[in-house]
Amino acid sequence: MKRREFLGCLTAGLGAVALDGQAGRRTRHSRRNSHSAYVLSQRIGVSSWSFRNHFPQARGSDERGPEEIFALLDFPRLIADRYKVHHLELVSSHFASTEPAYLDGLHSQLTRARSYLVNLLIDAGDLSMQGGLSDPNDSVRGAAIEAAKNWIDIAAHLRARSVSCDPGELNPQNPAPTIDSYRQLVAHAGRKGIYVLVENHAGAGSERAEDLVKLFKAVNSRYFGALPDFENFPDAETRAHGLALLFPHALTVCHAKGLQFDSGGNETKYNFPQCVEIAKRESFRGVYSVEFEGPGDPYTGVQNVIDELLKTA
Repeated sequence: MKRREFLGCLTAGLGAVALDGQAGRRTRHSRRNSHSAYVLSQRIGVSSWSFRNHFPQARGSDERGPEEIFALLDFPRLIADRYKVHHLELVSSHFASTEPAYLDGLHSQLTRARSYLVNLLIDAGDLSMQGGLSDPNDSVRGAAIEAAKNWIDIAAHLRARSVSCDPGELNPQNPAPTIDSYRQLVAHAGRKGIYVLVENHAGAGSERAEDLVKLFKAVNSRYFGALPDFENFPDAETRAHGLALLFPHALTVCHAKGLQFDSGGNETKYNFPQCVEIAKRESFRGVYSVEFEGPGDPYTGVQNVIDELLKTA
């Protein structure tokens, strides 16, 4: 199969996503009826975050991790061989280099594994300096914007569908700096056909779904939207309400997070099936990217999350 044909098959479930900012802005009735055409088992991805302790460049100099270490170049084949999953999400801190030769090698490994980069999660240092993309200081905020733009260019090199980056210290009383930052990023990314996403990320100034929805509406671009995370909420009520607000703005991917499983392989820390049901109800048609954050073997943890997703199909 030719590369172009293969990518066409891989992205069949994504092709109509974000055509006009909110899953194509089709009518609610038509989107709901079309959801059954997208088999959930073909819309599962795995994030390199699940194996974060295995990437030596992601550890601090005084941190110890498991003896087994990964090169990101090997990650596409590892996931494809073990889980038969070909949608990947990579984290910027897991890259050993950003030199063109390294990026070419990574793109080649994605191609050989018949895999596709659905999202590049940007956690570059400049984005977390002081207020990051929301800092009222133009110099600080400008550095964060440039850091994010550099990673958007890397995402384009790797043929990624989207990037995600936190707003830093988002101030709901003064959202103007945040709005301006994302308008700049969206303009840069949109020219490359890449979507910019914001995760409801507790502790990063973006945990309130209501504030994020206001941000999406203020930036007002088809290339800007949500990356809903199942777990990043303080309680069950806030989770159900927040996901219902975020999923209509979800463009390419969400995080299906695993924390702790019982002997039957069921997530015990929150109502995982309810999260999937909300995604279905809101006609989400993107990729469920597995983020395992629990204790123990990440190989088993990722498999448990995949199994949980398949139970809900």
